[in-house]
Amino acid sequence: MSPPGPDPLLEIRGGTRVIGGAVPTTLIENIDFSVLPGEFVSITGPSGSGKSSLLYLLGLLDLPTSGEVFVQGRATSKLGEEERAAIRLATLGFVFQFHFLLPEFSLLDNVMLPMRALRRLSENEMRQRAGMLLERLGLAGHVEKTPDRISGGQRQRVAIARALANDPAVILADEPTGNLDTVSSDQVLKIFRELVDEEKDGRHSRAIVVVTHDLDLAARTDRRVHIVDGHIVSVPHPA
Repeated sequence: MSPPGPDPLLEIRGGTRVIGGAVPTTLIENIDFSVLPGEFVSITGPSGSGKSSLLYLLGLLDLPTSGEVFVQGRATSKLGEEERAAIRLATLGFVFQFHFLLPEFSLLDNVMLPMRALRRLSENEMRQRAGMLLERLGLAGHVEKTPDRISGGQRQRVAIARALANDPAVILADEPTGNLDTVSSDQVLKIFRELVDEEKDGRHSRAIVVVTHDLDLAARTDRRVHIVDGHIVSVPHPA
């Protein structure tokens, strides 16, 4: 008898999200989906299919109309916004198509923002960790610059460093290469791949979930979830 597998880091059961007034719109409907430690998962599908809606539910940025989202086994739909925000801050890291760096802050200070909000580390520890993350992502010589003084690809690497600031169990990325050239896109993909592969130590390894239109990126993930009209239609492994 084989040992049980690791518990999901993220899971949605019967997830449905409906918005609108007189004519409601169903964004996703009755979705079951889970993410295990050490997985690199892509979510693909046509525009308007519900990809980002699913990611936002998994990231506790939206509430399901029905169904439940579990983060490390904890049900979240009945939690208050403060509790949900605390889970996001401690457990999840986010990377979006646009970096959303604060223009008046240095790269170092931008990466320190989630750490300041979590308040687990001293000022010196936060600076050291932010510097280490930026160095790891090839930005050691730019830490005191503001975002306007670096390239778009470099800004996205800063956004990844910020997502890693609190050492999250899961990174959720929404079209992270959608605004980048081919070279910068490849760099982001390599970073994600390394982040998953280097920490594959069983039950405690990090997972990454990325929404993308980039089929090359999707083909290089461990598992691809394809959504059409708010429903998962296939979960193929890349060739």
